[in-house]
Amino acid sequence: MLADDTAPRGRTALRGRSGAGRAGTARMQSAGARTPRRPAATRRRGAFLPRPPGENGPRRLYEQARRTWDRPLTAYYLILGSALLITVLGLVMVYSASMIKALELSLPASYFFRKQFLAALIGTALLLAASRMPAKLHRALSYPLLAVSIFLMVLVQIPGIGVAIGGNQNWISLGGPFMLQPSEFGKLALVLWGADLLARKQEKRLLTQWKHMLVPLVPVAFLLLGLIMLGGDMGTAILLTAILFGLLWLAGAPTRLFAGVLGFAAFVGFVLISSNPNRMSRLACTGATDLGPKGECWQAVHGIYALASGGWFGSGLGASVEKWGQLPEPHTDFIFAITGEELGLAGTLSVLALFAALGYAGIRVAGRTEDPFVRYAAGGVTTWITAQAVVNIGAVLGLLPIAGVPLPLFSYGGSSLLPTMFAVGLLIAFAREDPAAKAALAMRRTVLGKGAGVRWKTMRRRVKKRPSGER
Repeated sequence: MLADDTAPRGRTALRGRSGAGRAGTARMQSAGARTPRRPAATRRRGAFLPRPPGENGPRRLYEQARRTWDRPLTAYYLILGSALLITVLGLVMVYSASMIKALELSLPASYFFRKQFLAALIGTALLLAASRMPAKLHRALSYPLLAVSIFLMVLVQIPGIGVAIGGNQNWISLGGPFMLQPSEFGKLALVLWGADLLARKQEKRLLTQWKHMLVPLVPVAFLLLGLIMLGGDMGTAILLTAILFGLLWLAGAPTRLFAGVLGFAAFVGFVLISSNPNRMSRLACTGATDLGPKGECWQAVHGIYALASGGWFGSGLGASVEKWGQLPEPHTDFIFAITGEELGLAGTLSVLALFAALGYAGIRVAGRTEDPFVRYAAGGVTTWITAQAVVNIGAVLGLLPIAGVPLPLFSYGGSSLLPTMFAVGLLIAFAREDPAAKAALAMRRTVLGKGAGVRWKTMRRRVKKRPSGER
């Protein structure tokens, strides 16, 4: 009895049993008897075993977030998602901010919204087209785009063709309510042409010489700046200068050369600002909290009023007070102020976070590529969008002079929206062409295709095996 009680049990004991014992076991299994299983709580991983310290703590969450952030498709989804969210939220705010302005002009309340929505549809088509184009086609389009932009900017200065709006002659009438601002397309042309030029010179190892780094990039950029300044558009000139500096920085311009170009541009800008009373008054209204003796700081101060009255969560969508004739340009240059008034600090911080995500993704694309054209083009687009957002939001907050530039992808204006959405399509195309992202997308398409095929075949077999009378 003692030997039997102390005999080994389990699989080893079964192997040592006689044939009768194995036959009895087989009969029990055939009769439907099941071996007892452990409780579900003991089968779960770590149900009664202590977890290592910090496994569920902040360190584990940080590691998971870092792995997710480092995935190959992170930049692709950030660019696509943030750009679309900014555009959609911009359409909502354009409709809310422009209703009163449209009614003042005896137009339907949705007049500006419908024009912006049409521009967004065309811009979406441009975005999709740009995201599917190879880099070679983008490089081939750079020279024709630059030539057409310069030609249109020259036409703007011809009397009878160019149209002046707000004191700046930078528009061409396309018939009816549609206007075109060629200088907005000049920014896109400078990015593509400058990126192609620097990439070709880098392939020939010519960027180590200062004359090849500056010529013909800087003269062509100054030509565009001169045509823009003839129309009086200081804001667009600032953005074009930022794009030029961004390209030179990415090309590795020496500090002395970079400082020299920056100093020359600052001197020219000071001369242009000091020689124009309107620009001087805008510079004097930076950070102003008083309207001034003649109301010269009216727009800047009422922009601060709109932001201050919004509070944490705003007065509600459509409930702005400043858009009732108090704040000029509520749906273009100062739409961020209306956003702060109606959506509060939460809404403005959301917009800032979306622009920050878009800027980070652009820098990531430029930093991880081996193609020099992709690096220069992605860096130029990121500099353009980020600098324009900083100039616009800084002016609304009173931190920078009012430059008269719209908030990219957000403010009203088809001439600004179309080239910007095409530029976002460039970033998406570059993010897709990353080797790791391309492999991840190919793997995802393969897995989804196989999964769909298996499910379809399984459903078909099950249908064939059913009896004819079964439902």
